[in-house]
Amino acid sequence: MYFCTVYKLVQLLLIVLLFLLIFQGASAQCAMCTKTASQLGEKPALGLNNGILYLMLSPFAIVGFIGYRWWKGNKEAGQQ
Repeated sequence: MYFCTVYKLVQLLLIVLLFLLIFQGASAQCAMCTKTASQLGEKPALGLNNGILYLMLSPFAIVGFIGYRWWKGNKEAGQQ
């Protein structure tokens, strides 16, 4: 039983690592932000894009955590 849990955790970590390795730069700017950033120059535009991606991470992490806890709670309730 313990081996199965560790195996699933290792499998999940490998999938996450794979996604991180094949990650390509994402453009997270709307049309207005892109126009404003292009007037500022290359470095400020990259900083703005990275800031948008960083701020986008928090809601996804919170929703993912809540979904995981919900799934785990339903899974444990089904085993009883």
